[in-house]
Amino acid sequence: VLQQAGNIERLGRFLWSLPACERLHAHESVLKAKAMVAFHRGNFKELYRLLESHNFSAHNHAKLQNLWLKAHYMEAERLRGRPLGAVGKYRVRRKFPLPRTIWDGEETSYCFKVS
Repeated sequence: VLQQAGNIERLGRFLWSLPACERLHAHESVLKAKAMVAFHRGNFKELYRLLESHNFSAHNHAKLQNLWLKAHYMEAERLRGRPLGAVGKYRVRRKFPLPRTIWDGEETSYCFKVS
């Protein structure tokens, strides 16, 4: 609910207050919430670690793929000191492919068939 409302700081405080139970912290919804908090705090190393360490359900893939790509785009923009264009984003996607944990292996084709 906190995640859907966009209240990421409260979500972070809630996650911090959870008891030290391994099964609880390994639950997919908790890992997804931790990934959201890491992204919004700019802690991309933690985000990547979380996304690469657990095989997420297919219904969560789109949201987590979006976080993965946005984080890499933001890092690249910070390094270059300017916004990325379409080619820059393509290069980032090629350099940092989606991990198998949040991707079913289906390639996305951006080519159009000429008739």
